Amino acid sequence: MSSDTASAPRGAEAPTKLRRAITGPLLFAFILGDVLGAGIYALMGVLSEEVGGMLWAPLLLALLLALLTAGSYAELVTKYPRAGGASVFAERAFRSPVVSFLVGFSMLAAGMTSAAGLAIAFAGDYFGTFFDLPATPVAIVFLAIVAALNARGIRESLGANLVMTAIELSGLVIVIAVVGVFVAGGGGDVSRLTASPDGTPVALAVLGGAVIAYYSFVGFETSANMIEEVKDPRRTYPRALFGALFTAGAVYVLVGIASSITLPASDLQESSGPLLAVVEATGASIPSWLFSLIALIAVANGALLTMIMVSRLTYGMAEQSPLPAVLGRVLPHRKTPWVAILTTTLVAMGLTLVGDLATLAETVVLLLLFVFLSVNISVLVLRRDRVEHDHFRIWTVVPVLGIASCILLLTQQRPVVWLFGAILLAVGVVLFLLARWARGRSDRHNAPAPAPAGHTTPATPAIPDTQEDTHGHA
Repeated sequence: MSSDTASAPRGAEAPTKLRRAITGPLLFAFILGDVLGAGIYALMGVLSEEVGGMLWAPLLLALLLALLTAGSYAELVTKYPRAGGASVFAERAFRSPVVSFLVGFSMLAAGMTSAAGLAIAFAGDYFGTFFDLPATPVAIVFLAIVAALNARGIRESLGANLVMTAIELSGLVIVIAVVGVFVAGGGGDVSRLTASPDGTPVALAVLGGAVIAYYSFVGFETSANMIEEVKDPRRTYPRALFGALFTAGAVYVLVGIASSITLPASDLQESSGPLLAVVEATGASIPSWLFSLIALIAVANGALLTMIMVSRLTYGMAEQSPLPAVLGRVLPHRKTPWVAILTTTLVAMGLTLVGDLATLAETVVLLLLFVFLSVNISVLVLRRDRVEHDHFRIWTVVPVLGIASCILLLTQQRPVVWLFGAILLAVGVVLFLLARWARGRSDRHNAPAPAPAGHTTPATPAIPDTQEDTHGHA
């Protein structure tokens, strides 16, 4: 890994309408909070159905696979620091508006689907510790509150994320600590760590589990859409990205080990709040309501950060024209894309009606695998494109292995997940065609009328590039 050097000043930052308020620690907390809150509190039971007690194995494999694509993101994000993420890279690499739009829309659909899944998880057993209310209305109200915080401002949102990340990390540390005490006192069954489901080869079980476990790591790509709000992105981004992934991976593996030792897979599968069940099984004197509250904060944090990402991605695509320009409108004082926030929140609310967390999680992974495949290919294609600033560069073998990993994981998806993903992408194609038709009508309507015969329009003098420089936009 290295940093390409060119002639631009080291401190130069691309101009943006958004406020550069994200420092290195805030970005690290953003990525860590999104990854930690993206599934570990909700998916342990689903994961145990695939691998039995070997929860640690697919989590470790998923981390290694995620790091491959993260390397490609680190290079491209620092090379092209623009909101829009993978769609920006695809546009540059493939020179196809359709491909660029579908990549961006896949990311968008994955984000909204993920937020819907997290809202369902929020309204499950953890919330049921406090209130006995129907899950769907709770999920919808929850997403509305997330949208309000998102619209208030990026610094306020990330300040809340900093607090919530510390809380959710403390919850996972509690799981690890109480199980450690439990095992030291003679409790638990260490032999479960190597117990795989009957009738399934271990390698296939772990690979199938990695498809689900991958969902717990996919939060890292959301940070690409925040890059216009990051200070000194070429130095800050790679450090925050890899640091957060390694930290999350270590915590995940330890939590997986702790869960397997404490409870058999069948008990984990029966709960939509599996980590609460683990803590209760140790007999630790920690109130169920306290751990449920921590878990709710963790899930809420994941949903907040995911919706921040999808709103910024929607804004970025509106700025570049694949989506209607109205989605790029920004609150004048808050500098937040309010139309994008409102629109993506309404779609996420609709997706909560699906109600099946496992299907939503696997659909997120399916959509993101297409995005990640595009990103890994884009790195190799764009190696010949030189830019005039320093940027991170990953070893060539990493995106090659990243391509192979995406193809491998795609082969493990269920038919129903392919169907659900195809429906979402079909919606994207329709939106793309409608947007092109609307822009065509607008261009024809605004075209200047032809000049009368014999009339000449005086030429407009060209504005020199130096004038642009004086305003800081060169």
